[in-house]
Amino acid sequence: MRLHTLLSLALAGLACLGGIATAQDIYSCVDGKGRTITADRPIAECTDRTQRELSRSGLVKRQVGPTLTMHEQTAVEEKEKQAAEIRARENEDKRRDKVLLQRYPTRALHDQERAAALVQIDEVIKASIKRRGELADQRKAIAGEFEFYVKDPSKAPASLKRKLEENDSSIAVQQRFILDQEMEKKRVNQRFDEELAKLKQLWAQMTPPVNPTTSSLKAGKS
Repeated sequence: MRLHTLLSLALAGLACLGGIATAQDIYSCVDGKGRTITADRPIAECTDRTQRELSRSGLVKRQVGPTLTMHEQTAVEEKEKQAAEIRARENEDKRRDKVLLQRYPTRALHDQERAAALVQIDEVIKASIKRRGELADQRKAIAGEFEFYVKDPSKAPASLKRKLEENDSSIAVQQRFILDQEMEKKRVNQRFDEELAKLKQLWAQMTPPVNPTTSSLKAGKS
């Protein structure tokens, strides 16, 4: 009785194992020699090519790509990284375009802001030019004091020489500042020109398409 029980248990276990095996999927591929190979696990002879994983009913569940070398895997990862960077740049460009269009829905607003920015710079330049003129007047006064020492400039007081040096330095500073502001005007105009070129494209995309029927009716009325 005990032997019969053990045999029954063994047979039941084999039946279970058989059921598990039956439930396994099948891998299929054509190797380098053109032979079709099937197995119940990924096929070693086809690691360099695509394998199909089939269900027991013969339906393709998925395709398993070839095993990549380290160099190939690195190349794939680099390609994916570049693609992700391109997508990120495209998304950022779209975001900036949206913000730009929200800020300048019309050409008039863009022109208005450009003019305001240039006016501010011009006001700064005017103030600097005025200061440069004041310094030029001061220099004339200092030069008048130096007339007493024309014959021997070395006898001029140190304080007077210092005034002249400080005046020269201040005039140079104002001159450089004016040149910097002129360059800033060019940069501002360049920025607004680039924005305008982009905005023209965005505004064109917003323009509703012309309805041929409506256009024909308008033409008929005219």
